[in-house]
Amino acid sequence: MFTPLALDAVFLADTSPLAVVGLVILILFLVVIGLILLRFVGLWVRCIMTKAKISLLDLVGMSLRKVDPKIIVGCKIMAVQAGIPLETRDLESHYLAGGHPVNVVRALIAADRANIELDFKTGAAIDLAGRNIQEAVALSVLPKVIDVPTPETGKTTIDAVAKDGIQLKAKARVTVRANLERLVGGATEETIIARVGEGIVTTIGSAQSYKDVLENPDSISKRVLEKGLDAGTAFEILSIDIADVDVGDNIGARLQADQAEANKRMFQAEAEQRRAAAAAREQEMRALVEENRAKVVLAEAEIPKAMAEAFRSGNFGIMDYYRMKNIQADTGMRNSIGRSAEPPKPDHSGR
Repeated sequence: MFTPLALDAVFLADTSPLAVVGLVILILFLVVIGLILLRFVGLWVRCIMTKAKISLLDLVGMSLRKVDPKIIVGCKIMAVQAGIPLETRDLESHYLAGGHPVNVVRALIAADRANIELDFKTGAAIDLAGRNIQEAVALSVLPKVIDVPTPETGKTTIDAVAKDGIQLKAKARVTVRANLERLVGGATEETIIARVGEGIVTTIGSAQSYKDVLENPDSISKRVLEKGLDAGTAFEILSIDIADVDVGDNIGARLQADQAEANKRMFQAEAEQRRAAAAAREQEMRALVEENRAKVVLAEAEIPKAMAEAFRSGNFGIMDYYRMKNIQADTGMRNSIGRSAEPPKPDHSGR
């Protein structure tokens, strides 16, 4: 008879090396399967209990595709419990694209509870665009109030001037709601603030008098709303309320005063230019007078020469010379008598 020890010896003797290798591979395979089951069995059980419909092979495939199974399972369970149909593959693709599936699913649940139409494709696009999808849904439910101008700009009022030259300082509060359909590619709050500020300036500037604006401040909001300022933005403007309107400076009077001052300086410059030209002309005339006097002196210096020449040539006699002297003496006497007969000039008092 064979003892158990003898049977073991016979078995080991008959076992080939190939069988031993196969046995080792089988044991390693079973160990790997066990480790996989230990890692994913908890998630798989959760999927079964919540009817998430994610198989164990799907969980293993997620791990091989570098997808976090915990995030996908958590999102799928939230969607199933909220009654929102979602495909596991859509969640995986959004995760691989760099999105945040948890935020998208939570936003879908919030939108469903608020009766807001939002599908997974739109929510994923908003999330991939860099917008906070949860904040966008919350903004659709609870509108947001934007101050115009914002304190970040350093300005406290929107300043504009009416046609009568009076400056008005206005503050506005804009109530907006997120438009989920235009959230991707739509302009941000800065565009809304800029457009509202432009509308306020245009409305005040077209008013005939600042009193018209003070009497009907709602005319600003009405005209601004008529312009459709929310076109192309990610928001829908619900209302524009003028919080405050104050009277500023009289810009028209200031401009007129500045213009008058500029005109005065211009006229002064022109007068100074004319005075300088007149002074230069006076100096030129004085120089011309001195030049003519010099010519007269030169001409008078030629007279004795001419008389001497006349004496030598016999054309001028001594009697002619005495007669000329008498005429000059008579002329000088008449001139002195004429100057003494002139009436006296009146003094400055008018007497």
